[in-house]
Amino acid sequence: MTRFWIISLLCAFAVQSCQFNKSNDNPDVSHIPVEVNIRRFDRDLFRVDTTQMASGLAQLEKDYPEFSAVYFGQILGSKDSLIAPEGHVAYVKGFVTHPAIKKLADTTAIVYPDLAFLEAQLAQSFRYLKYYFPDSETPDLTTFISEYTVASFIYGKNSLAVGLDFFLGADYPYGVYNPGNPNFSQYLTRTNNKEHLAVKTLMPLVADLCANPSGDRLLDLMVHKGKILYILDHLAPYASDTVIIEYTPAQLSWCVDNEQDMWAHFLQEELLYSSVWQDIRKLVEYSPSSPGMPPEAPGRTGSWMGWQIVKAYMERHPETTFRELIELQDAQFILDQSKYRPRR
Repeated sequence: MTRFWIISLLCAFAVQSCQFNKSNDNPDVSHIPVEVNIRRFDRDLFRVDTTQMASGLAQLEKDYPEFSAVYFGQILGSKDSLIAPEGHVAYVKGFVTHPAIKKLADTTAIVYPDLAFLEAQLAQSFRYLKYYFPDSETPDLTTFISEYTVASFIYGKNSLAVGLDFFLGADYPYGVYNPGNPNFSQYLTRTNNKEHLAVKTLMPLVADLCANPSGDRLLDLMVHKGKILYILDHLAPYASDTVIIEYTPAQLSWCVDNEQDMWAHFLQEELLYSSVWQDIRKLVEYSPSSPGMPPEAPGRTGSWMGWQIVKAYMERHPETTFRELIELQDAQFILDQSKYRPRR
């Protein structure tokens, strides 16, 4: 089943603040063997001979049996008669020969002529995955283009897929494609780049490991998001905290400097145990800001604080395995046992 899921002196200070809590005691995993298998479906699809489209697609589906079922059946919709009344072959031919799509494919090929850097980062992440989750299998990765339909997901038993058209750089004119689409807001497209590619590729895997939150209160969601960020941080120690949380250096520095005030705000407004989605959504989901806070406050401040709570818990209980952390479903217990105290 497919499971679908962002002044020089001041900048120098901000970056230093962002890195202050990055773990420097990562275990040595160099001895753990992994094989990274990245398959370029994006290239292979656009290399199909359009004069022999039917046989070319048949071969592509043979080469990518599980992924092509997801791609053509759910992402492109070419096998849905309502979406593609002209039929699967004709629809896909129209897709790959459309001038705008061809330009997108060409741009992607220029930005990503090879993925050696991603292979190296994922190799390290998969070693940590085997270290923290010994019974896990090393995922394979398929890259694709969907005309901005989905960025990354996990499918099959343990396979990852990433849409490279979502990572063409912050300056790529995403907003021109659909100006009214909130998915192309600048605060989101700012992270559509190579620096964030590996972490966003891993995100669906980590989210899948952590399953669902234990409840719908803000505290439950904070701790759940905190677990995801904590595990992601340990699987990708090469990524800065700004990449893990998808904040700018200034935004992360603001959270660090205002941690106590944010915590006080959650308590005073009785948000911690609230299940009113419209009141808490922007505190845990992607948003340009956090309601009730100064304009400098980024969205998902609750997720960032949940990360700090989980960090505090694991520092007090270092014997806890990652699997045990995931299985701890009582958010209140984790908060209490963490002895969390926001920095002044």
